[in-house]
Amino acid sequence: MNKWLKFLGIMLLSFTLLAACGNGEEAEDDESTNTSVSTNESSGEDQELAEDEVRLTITIDEGNENVAEEVAQVEEGDILLDVLNDTFYVEEDDGFITSIERVSDDEEEGKYWMYTVDGEPAQVGAGEYELNGGEEITFDLQSME
Repeated sequence: MNKWLKFLGIMLLSFTLLAACGNGEEAEDDESTNTSVSTNESSGEDQELAEDEVRLTITIDEGNENVAEEVAQVEEGDILLDVLNDTFYVEEDDGFITSIERVSDDEEEGKYWMYTVDGEPAQVGAGEYELNGGEEITFDLQSME
C-alpha cells in the first residue's frame, strides 16, 4: 500500500509539472488573449526632472521616429558621453558616436548623430559636455545639411 501511494504521488507531481511547463500553444490560438504593446508615444516630457536627473531621448529624422527614452541619475560635472554609455548601448569611433541602441549612422546618406540640450544645438562633443542636472537631451540621427 505504501509503494502504491508513493507511485501515485510521483505520478501526480509529474503530471502537475508537465502541465505547468506546457508550451502555451493553446493560448496563442485563443482570440481573447490580451496583448499590451508599448508605442513610446507618451515620452514623459511633461514630468519634471529632479536636480540630479537628465532625460535622454534617442530619435531619428529630427524626432519623427522615437527609438528610446530614459531618465538617468547624474551628479554635477558628469560627462554626457559617460552617462549615455551607462544608459544605452553606444558605439563610437575616435570620439564620434556611430551607433546608439544599434541604430547606426550612415555616411553614404549623410546621416549622423547630433544632440541638443534643452532644445538648443550642442556647442561641444558629448565627450566634453558636463552635465548640471535637469537637462533634456535629445540625440537624433539626422541628415547633415
